[in-house]
Amino acid sequence: MTLRLAILLAGTLIDRLVGDPDWLWRRTTHPIVLIGRFIDILDRGLNRPDIPEAGRRRNGFLAIGFLVAAALVAGGLISAVSRALGPLGWCVEALIVAIFLAQKSLIDHVRAVETALADGGLVAGRRAVSMIVGRDPDQLDEAGVCRAAIESLAENASDGFVAPFLWYLLLGLPGLLAYKTINTADSMIGHMSERHRAFGFAAARLDDWVNWPASRLAALLIAVAHGLSRFDFRAIGLVWKIVRRDAPSHRSPNAGWPEAAVAAAIDVALGGPRRYGALIVDAPPIHRDGRRAATPQDIGRAIALFDRTSLLVMGLTALLILLSLP
Repeated sequence: MTLRLAILLAGTLIDRLVGDPDWLWRRTTHPIVLIGRFIDILDRGLNRPDIPEAGRRRNGFLAIGFLVAAALVAGGLISAVSRALGPLGWCVEALIVAIFLAQKSLIDHVRAVETALADGGLVAGRRAVSMIVGRDPDQLDEAGVCRAAIESLAENASDGFVAPFLWYLLLGLPGLLAYKTINTADSMIGHMSERHRAFGFAAARLDDWVNWPASRLAALLIAVAHGLSRFDFRAIGLVWKIVRRDAPSHRSPNAGWPEAAVAAAIDVALGGPRRYGALIVDAPPIHRDGRRAATPQDIGRAIALFDRTSLLVMGLTALLILLSLP
């Protein structure tokens, strides 16, 4: 376990410093893209319109089962090789961990919205936020753009950082690769469109299950990071009270937890109605007592909160390493 913690800490630090460099991924294929290609192949072959709905749902279970099994096997093989290579293999495994975490890239994408609003106004802000959210940005005012960016940061703090961190901690590379495969499948086929309602059902439900512990842990970490930054332990309890009250009302069983934690910590109301193309979703408010008129400065505050949360995670990991030494 000490070695796994050390590799995890090293990978997290590499991701924090380097992120996803464009120069690298312009020259080679990101592993997530490869996973996506396999998912697309299965989607085209097993989710044909001529297959009855019951058959497509069954095929969806088979597809996600195959993908997860393949990820577990691949992770196990890579891990075995890295252990056999000794220190060199450990370094390679730390690089793989860094590739599948999303601290710096998440901050960079969300900060781009803050910068666009400051430099180019609402039109530029809408363009920037359209890169990280699925809703229709043309219907958003400046406050709406800011809230959308903050919500994306909060949700991806769990999906893109805490969850892969946790699954590597629990199961090593097999757990990390399996989680990222499930999460990628959910983003590609796990939605309620006519084409994917049946085939993507299994992927969506499995994604809900594997994100359940991480979303609660992410909310707790955000609350603790907020309280420690203020040297006020009562603030942790206040944030957690709002999380417990508002998170269950979110349409997602998981996204509401980190969103409520961030909303309470920066005192901004999130959630509420939003538009996805022609579909209008009447979502309940998160931290309804907070300010609805979010500003670009609130995006900066949310980024700083996530940054403190990731530092807290690394600090706790380092502490675990020290405690596990003989």
